[in-house]
Amino acid sequence: MQGGGGEADEVRVTAWVRGRVQGVGFRWWTRTCAQELGLAGVVDNLDDGRVQVVAQGPRQACQRLLDELRGPGAPGWVDTVVERWAAPEPGLEGFRER
Repeated sequence: MQGGGGEADEVRVTAWVRGRVQGVGFRWWTRTCAQELGLAGVVDNLDDGRVQVVAQGPRQACQRLLDELRGPGAPGWVDTVVERWAAPEPGLEGFRER
């Protein structure tokens, strides 16, 4: 566990997941993983077949979520995950599917 960084350790990551990730329970599974990690955010299907994940919380937890998205336990089949890191934004609470 990292020591006393507080808000400095908080980040926001947006990930775009490509593969067979729609219609296979991927959003539900992602939401469950994110909730277990204590992250706030949203997971959404995109019109082009990708899934977009926006997660916010401790950097280590966000990285763990990315590892899970790329791991063998993800439903369907993940081809690639592209990520973008940013500073956290206020007002994001809970983790939901859209």
